[in-house]
Amino acid sequence: MANERDIVLDILMDIEDNNTFSNIALNKALKKNQFIEKKERAFITRLSEGVVETRIKLDYIINQFSKTKSDKLKTKIRCIIRMGVYQLLYMDSVPDSAACNESVKLAKKHGFAGLSGFVNGVLRNIAKNKDKIKYPDKGNDKLSYLSVRYSMPKMLIEKLMKDYPEDYMRIIEGCFEKRETSIRVDLNKISRDELKNELSSRGINVKDGYYSDKVLLISEYDFIKKVFGYKQGYFTVQDESSVCAVEEAFKEIKKETELHENFTALDICSAPGGKTTAALECMDKKGKIFSMDISGDKLELIEENIERLGYENAIVAQHDALEPIDKNEFDFEFAGNTDLVIADVPCSGLGIIGRKNDIKYRITNEQIDELIKLQGKIVKNAAMYVKKNGILLYSTCTINPDENYKQVEAFLDNNPDFRLINKRQFVQGVDKCDGFFYAIMKRT
Repeated sequence: MANERDIVLDILMDIEDNNTFSNIALNKALKKNQFIEKKERAFITRLSEGVVETRIKLDYIINQFSKTKSDKLKTKIRCIIRMGVYQLLYMDSVPDSAACNESVKLAKKHGFAGLSGFVNGVLRNIAKNKDKIKYPDKGNDKLSYLSVRYSMPKMLIEKLMKDYPEDYMRIIEGCFEKRETSIRVDLNKISRDELKNELSSRGINVKDGYYSDKVLLISEYDFIKKVFGYKQGYFTVQDESSVCAVEEAFKEIKKETELHENFTALDICSAPGGKTTAALECMDKKGKIFSMDISGDKLELIEENIERLGYENAIVAQHDALEPIDKNEFDFEFAGNTDLVIADVPCSGLGIIGRKNDIKYRITNEQIDELIKLQGKIVKNAAMYVKKNGILLYSTCTINPDENYKQVEAFLDNNPDFRLINKRQFVQGVDKCDGFFYAIMKRT
């Protein structure tokens, strides 16, 4: 039977071997082992997320105490030693002896008995010399110091320094802040205070959101699907910044007209479906929304959430946002006839590093350049569907100005029939939510 450390090792190997995002690897493992105790799940979550979050620092320390550098180690041994070092440095509840002994057992159990002595030697050496670990000098090499101290690639730190010269340290530290789960309450079914009281009575920590009257922030719960109100469709998990984007778009729409049976919305890059369901709640069962995404697998999740929430005025379909929509397929001519088009485009994800902490290791300047080109094509395509006086909502989960303000400026320069109504940049560590950007533009 797998114990907690076996499960963590499986998670880390899934990330290493299959390039799986850490949050997906963790969720898969917890779902597979859903009957283990809450305390064990908490240990698995803490250790797996911690190892990924501090990977650069862990490897830097390993390299001081190991003759074989971290990148030369066998992948599984490297993961086992990283786990051991993280427990030694960050988990006070784990005795140093247990961190070392359990790592040795793990190496033997997974076919590396011959390297168990090596694992033991490295970890015990680190345990004895925690206070002697040498870090880069902050005064002489600030970039290396910050990179190791916060386990963040130098390229990303340089970018943050350039884009946010006053706030880059708050942003970096914000990536490590403990985060509650943000849920959007369906006010068509229950008031925020009613749900808040129900959750509190069940021992869940709950407080009001900061920017939206629909949002609650919860923690100290078990599986989200077991939380009161989930099955009843009283709430959906969605970051507060994203909730604000859809709310503001509908405020603008309702300034001009009452929602009607022919109201049509299009969510062109809809997975995982948060904005689709948020729009459905704002539409109050009037009109319809077409929820489209290129990923067929993710569409199933969107359909499940729409059904759970009890909305029937949604059409979910697989579609590439770069391609024109065939009116014959949906019996609707989208071009020039859509009241609201939501373009939540693929982005670098620099606003959600705190939730998906391996994003920082994956992104490169070249990838960002490619994403900017892709975003420009998608928003250009999305714009042609918007009717006169209709709304285009552009959004990303990044804090990169090139993907946000500059992308919107370029679009408006090339599309004089649109004007900017509102825009907002949320920045993690500065604002009390994930990093997120939205711009509301109206076709005039």
